[in-house]
Amino acid sequence: MEDVLALVEARLRTALGEPDARAAVTFLGTDRIEVLRFMDGDIVRYVTLGMSAHPMTDPTAALADPVKGPRAEMLLSVRAGLAETDKVLRPLAVLAASPQVEGVVVAPGASLDVGDPLWPAAPFSSVLVAEPGGLVEDLELDAPMDPVHFLPLLPMTSNEAAWKRVHGAQELQERWLTHGTDLRDPLRRSVTLG
Repeated sequence: MEDVLALVEARLRTALGEPDARAAVTFLGTDRIEVLRFMDGDIVRYVTLGMSAHPMTDPTAALADPVKGPRAEMLLSVRAGLAETDKVLRPLAVLAASPQVEGVVVAPGASLDVGDPLWPAAPFSSVLVAEPGGLVEDLELDAPMDPVHFLPLLPMTSNEAAWKRVHGAQELQERWLTHGTDLRDPLRRSVTLG
Protein backbone atom coordinates (compact mmCIF):
# COMPACT_ATOMS: atom_id res chain seq x y z
CA MET A 1 0.00 0.00 0.00
CA GLU A 2 2.68 2.50 1.00
CA ASP A 3 4.62 1.64 -2.16
CA VAL A 4 1.60 2.52 -4.33
CA LEU A 5 1.13 5.84 -2.55
CA ALA A 6 4.84 6.67 -2.82
CA LEU A 7 4.67 6.04 -6.57
CA VAL A 8 1.49 8.14 -6.83
CA GLU A 9 3.08 11.04 -4.99
CA ALA A 10 6.19 10.81 -7.19
CA ARG A 11 3.97 10.96 -10.30
CA LEU A 12 2.16 14.01 -8.92
CA ARG A 13 5.45 15.79 -8.20
CA THR A 14 6.68 15.02 -11.72
CA ALA A 15 3.48 16.34 -13.31
CA LEU A 16 2.62 19.25 -11.00
CA GLY A 17 5.80 20.17 -9.09
CA GLU A 18 6.16 20.39 -5.33
CA PRO A 19 2.97 20.69 -3.29
CA ASP A 20 2.82 23.91 -1.28
CA ALA A 21 0.44 22.48 1.32
CA ARG A 22 -1.04 19.16 2.43
CA ALA A 23 -3.68 18.09 4.90
CA ALA A 24 -4.68 14.67 6.19
CA VAL A 25 -8.15 13.46 7.13
CA THR A 26 -9.00 10.14 8.75
CA PHE A 27 -12.51 8.75 8.95
CA LEU A 28 -13.50 5.97 11.34
CA GLY A 29 -12.78 2.61 9.74
CA THR A 30 -10.81 4.00 6.77
CA ASP A 31 -7.21 4.66 5.86
CA ARG A 32 -5.89 8.19 6.02
CA ILE A 33 -6.61 10.39 3.00
CA GLU A 34 -4.33 13.32 2.26
CA VAL A 35 -5.10 16.27 0.01
CA LEU A 36 -2.14 17.98 -1.62
CA ARG A 37 -2.30 21.53 -2.98
CA PHE A 38 -0.28 22.62 -5.98
CA MET A 39 -0.09 26.19 -7.32
CA ASP A 40 0.23 26.70 -11.07
CA GLY A 41 0.13 30.43 -11.79
CA ASP A 42 -3.42 31.56 -10.98
CA ILE A 43 -4.70 27.96 -10.83
CA VAL A 44 -4.71 25.95 -7.62
CA ARG A 45 -4.94 22.17 -7.90
CA TYR A 46 -6.10 19.90 -5.10
CA VAL A 47 -5.22 16.22 -5.44
CA THR A 48 -6.15 13.35 -3.15
CA LEU A 49 -3.52 10.88 -1.98
CA GLY A 50 -4.68 7.66 -0.38
CA MET A 51 -7.70 6.63 -2.43
CA SER A 52 -5.51 4.47 -4.69
CA ALA A 53 -3.99 2.49 -1.80
CA HIS A 54 -6.64 -0.19 -2.35
CA PRO A 55 -8.52 -1.18 -5.50
CA MET A 56 -12.14 -0.09 -5.68
CA THR A 57 -14.53 -3.02 -5.42
CA ASP A 58 -17.90 -3.52 -7.07
CA PRO A 59 -20.40 -3.45 -4.18
CA THR A 60 -22.15 -6.51 -5.65
CA ALA A 61 -18.97 -8.61 -5.57
CA ALA A 62 -19.06 -11.41 -3.01
CA LEU A 63 -15.39 -10.98 -2.13
CA ALA A 64 -13.13 -7.94 -2.45
CA ASP A 65 -9.92 -8.60 -4.38
CA PRO A 66 -7.05 -6.99 -2.45
CA VAL A 67 -4.91 -6.57 -5.58
CA LYS A 68 -6.99 -6.32 -8.77
CA GLY A 69 -9.52 -3.61 -9.48
CA PRO A 70 -9.62 0.05 -10.52
CA ARG A 71 -7.49 2.53 -8.58
CA ALA A 72 -7.79 6.30 -8.71
CA GLU A 73 -7.05 9.64 -7.13
CA MET A 74 -9.12 12.82 -7.62
CA LEU A 75 -7.93 16.16 -8.95
CA LEU A 76 -9.77 19.49 -8.70
CA SER A 77 -8.49 22.65 -10.44
CA VAL A 78 -9.88 26.12 -9.64
CA ARG A 79 -8.82 29.73 -10.03
CA ALA A 80 -6.94 30.96 -6.96
CA GLY A 81 -7.93 33.96 -4.87
CA LEU A 82 -11.62 34.21 -5.84
CA ALA A 83 -13.10 32.09 -3.02
CA GLU A 84 -12.07 30.16 0.10
CA THR A 85 -11.31 27.07 -1.95
CA ASP A 86 -8.84 25.68 0.61
CA LYS A 87 -11.95 24.67 2.58
CA VAL A 88 -12.51 21.98 -0.09
CA LEU A 89 -9.95 19.72 1.61
CA ARG A 90 -12.43 17.87 3.83
CA PRO A 91 -15.15 17.45 1.14
CA LEU A 92 -12.48 16.10 -1.24
CA ALA A 93 -11.27 13.65 1.40
CA VAL A 94 -14.89 12.54 1.95
CA LEU A 95 -15.25 11.84 -1.78
CA ALA A 96 -11.91 10.01 -1.88
CA ALA A 97 -12.97 7.83 1.08
CA SER A 98 -16.30 6.89 -0.53
CA PRO A 99 -14.96 3.69 -2.18
CA GLN A 100 -13.86 2.42 1.26
CA VAL A 101 -16.88 3.72 3.17
CA GLU A 102 -19.71 3.13 0.69
CA GLY A 103 -18.21 0.48 -1.57
CA VAL A 104 -18.60 2.56 -4.72
CA VAL A 105 -16.45 2.44 -7.83
CA VAL A 106 -15.69 6.01 -8.93
CA ALA A 107 -15.47 6.21 -12.72
CA PRO A 108 -15.68 8.86 -15.46
CA GLY A 109 -19.24 10.10 -15.97
CA ALA A 110 -20.20 9.60 -12.32
CA SER A 111 -21.72 12.32 -10.16
CA LEU A 112 -20.52 12.66 -6.58
CA ASP A 113 -22.33 14.85 -4.05
CA VAL A 114 -21.12 15.95 -0.62
CA GLY A 115 -24.48 17.47 0.37
CA ASP A 116 -22.97 20.82 1.35
CA PRO A 117 -21.12 23.54 -0.59
CA LEU A 118 -17.63 22.40 -1.63
CA TRP A 119 -16.26 25.58 0.03
CA PRO A 120 -17.95 28.57 1.73
CA ALA A 121 -20.51 30.25 -0.59
CA ALA A 122 -19.71 27.78 -3.37
CA PRO A 123 -22.57 27.30 -5.85
CA PHE A 124 -21.57 23.61 -6.05
CA SER A 125 -22.15 20.62 -3.78
CA SER A 126 -21.44 17.99 -6.41
CA VAL A 127 -18.86 17.17 -9.05
CA LEU A 128 -18.79 15.37 -12.37
CA VAL A 129 -15.96 12.85 -12.68
CA ALA A 130 -14.18 13.50 -16.00
CA GLU A 131 -11.93 11.28 -18.14
CA PRO A 132 -8.37 10.73 -16.86
CA GLY A 133 -5.13 11.12 -18.79
CA GLY A 134 -5.00 14.87 -19.34
CA LEU A 135 -3.04 16.76 -16.71
CA VAL A 136 -1.54 13.74 -14.93
CA GLU A 137 -0.89 10.56 -16.91
CA ASP A 138 -2.10 7.21 -15.59
CA LEU A 139 0.41 5.46 -13.34
CA GLU A 140 1.10 1.89 -14.44
CA LEU A 141 1.64 -0.55 -11.57
CA ASP A 142 3.17 -4.02 -11.56
CA ALA A 143 0.80 -6.76 -12.74
CA PRO A 144 -1.73 -7.88 -11.70
CA MET A 145 -2.52 -4.42 -10.23
CA ASP A 146 -4.56 -2.01 -12.36
CA PRO A 147 -3.08 1.41 -13.17
CA VAL A 148 -3.89 4.45 -11.04
CA HIS A 149 -6.08 6.97 -12.87
CA PHE A 150 -6.05 10.65 -11.90
CA LEU A 151 -9.70 11.67 -12.29
CA PRO A 152 -10.46 15.37 -12.85
CA LEU A 153 -13.45 16.66 -10.90
CA LEU A 154 -15.69 19.28 -12.52
CA PRO A 155 -17.90 21.18 -10.03
CA MET A 156 -21.61 21.15 -10.91
CA THR A 157 -24.39 23.44 -9.72
CA SER A 158 -27.55 21.70 -8.47
CA ASN A 159 -29.32 22.57 -11.76
CA GLU A 160 -26.45 21.10 -13.79
CA ALA A 161 -26.43 17.95 -11.63
CA ALA A 162 -30.18 17.49 -12.15
CA TRP A 163 -29.81 18.10 -15.90
CA LYS A 164 -26.94 15.60 -16.06
CA ARG A 165 -29.10 12.92 -14.38
CA VAL A 166 -31.63 13.27 -17.21
CA HIS A 167 -29.38 13.92 -20.22
CA GLY A 168 -26.06 12.31 -19.24
CA ALA A 169 -22.50 13.46 -18.62
CA GLN A 170 -21.59 13.81 -22.30
CA GLU A 171 -24.49 16.19 -22.98
CA LEU A 172 -23.58 18.36 -19.99
CA GLN A 173 -19.93 18.53 -21.04
CA GLU A 174 -20.99 19.50 -24.59
CA ARG A 175 -23.23 22.25 -23.19
CA TRP A 176 -20.32 23.59 -21.12
CA LEU A 177 -18.11 23.54 -24.22
CA THR A 178 -20.72 25.21 -26.44
CA HIS A 179 -21.19 28.05 -23.95
CA GLY A 180 -17.46 28.46 -23.22
CA THR A 181 -18.00 27.74 -19.52
CA ASP A 182 -14.97 28.42 -17.32
CA LEU A 183 -15.09 25.26 -15.20
CA ARG A 184 -12.23 26.58 -13.03
CA ASP A 185 -14.21 29.62 -11.89
CA PRO A 186 -15.08 28.86 -8.24
CA LEU A 187 -17.97 31.36 -8.35
CA ARG A 188 -19.43 30.62 -11.79
CA ARG A 189 -23.15 30.39 -12.41
CA SER A 190 -24.97 27.46 -13.95
CA VAL A 191 -24.64 27.08 -17.71
CA THR A 192 -27.78 27.79 -19.75
CA LEU A 193 -29.71 24.53 -19.81
CA GLY A 194 -32.77 25.48 -21.87
